[in-house]
Amino acid sequence: MKTKWEDGNNVDRERNLKQQRVDNQPSAPSESIPGTRKVGRDCPYLDTVNRQVLDFDFKKICSVSHWEFDVYACLVCGKYYRGKQEKTPAITHSRQAGHHVFINLETEKVYCLTNGDRYEINDPLLDDIHHVLNPRFNQAQVEQLDKNKQWSRALDGSDYLPGMVGLNNIQKTDFGNVNIQSLMRVAPLRNFFLIPENYQYCSSPLVHQFGELTRKIWHARNFKGQVSPHEFLEAVMKASKKRFQKGVQSEPVQFMSWLLKALHADLRTSEESSSIIHECFQVPLFNILKKFDGETVTSTLRPSARMRYRVTRLPQYLILHMRRFTRNLFFREKNPTLVNFPVKNIELKDYIPLPAPIKENERLRSKYDLIANVVHDGKPDEGFYRVFVQRKSEDLWYEMQDLQVSEALPQMVALSEAYMQIYEQQQ
Repeated sequence: MKTKWEDGNNVDRERNLKQQRVDNQPSAPSESIPGTRKVGRDCPYLDTVNRQVLDFDFKKICSVSHWEFDVYACLVCGKYYRGKQEKTPAITHSRQAGHHVFINLETEKVYCLTNGDRYEINDPLLDDIHHVLNPRFNQAQVEQLDKNKQWSRALDGSDYLPGMVGLNNIQKTDFGNVNIQSLMRVAPLRNFFLIPENYQYCSSPLVHQFGELTRKIWHARNFKGQVSPHEFLEAVMKASKKRFQKGVQSEPVQFMSWLLKALHADLRTSEESSSIIHECFQVPLFNILKKFDGETVTSTLRPSARMRYRVTRLPQYLILHMRRFTRNLFFREKNPTLVNFPVKNIELKDYIPLPAPIKENERLRSKYDLIANVVHDGKPDEGFYRVFVQRKSEDLWYEMQDLQVSEALPQMVALSEAYMQIYEQQQ
């Protein structure tokens, strides 16, 4: 007679034998349906991803067909290809080069493309690539930017400061680089463009490319310590109808004036509405303070008149321009005179009549501090531009000339041939 314990052992033994027979049977090959997700560790090609070659700063266009839609970046070699359907450049590249991991540059989804298997990869280890492709900021991170003193490290081991990264000079585009670096010091403007939801209603490519460039400059998880403004300059060339373009040197003051007006026009929802540009600068450009003293008479051609100007409201930021270049009938001349200017505590009431406070008992804030100083070096038609910018978190100054970024003494800022400056109103 068998005991209950022996019957239980026999049942367990039979169950184990059945399980062993099932485990020993070869499994049928599974077909991955395009669009379904597969855990990243199950993808045998994830270790082929090469972050060293990834660069998302350039125009997102297929390197074979030159299409701008449905473009994927190969995460093995960094090149751009179109489509993941049969006979598309991406599939052809996958078969010929043996590169199988791609990311869609619009949806940011990662796919494994092989001969008989195409599936989406969902792995948190790829999050750093997503952040480099499309940097993201939340409001808490934005509020800490001017307090952050921490350096970041690129993949090549070099250290960089978020917000203090160099910009590639793409054929005489230093006039644009110094403007970009200067505007990155205007905190309200920077904070606005760091969060795309602030301007998602706007369809202007110029606005969105400026926002993307702003996020890349201030991103703390970049793969490299510099940024290429290639896509932004492409948008500038189209929006300005080639008034500003690569390969042709332009004056920064002209580009700054055009850029602020263009961004303001694109961000407004109606003719009467304001924008972040208007809130920061109020008046786009001051050429000389004397013009706005309320007494100096200025002649205008259109309409023909003699007018007096006066500041009725102090803006949060001032842009000052020192006119160094003049053109006669034969050539262009430069005035190399050094202009004495304070780095801190410039008092406007010493130069122009100030408007009365809007509210009773309100303190009129008429003192400004320098935050960016654009300088021109060299001959009028052969020189180059660089800029001194202030890092608020450490109250330090940095000199930036395209890709070169170095710390500078405040005394050197005041001894330079200033061309254009941005001052911030003291709070």
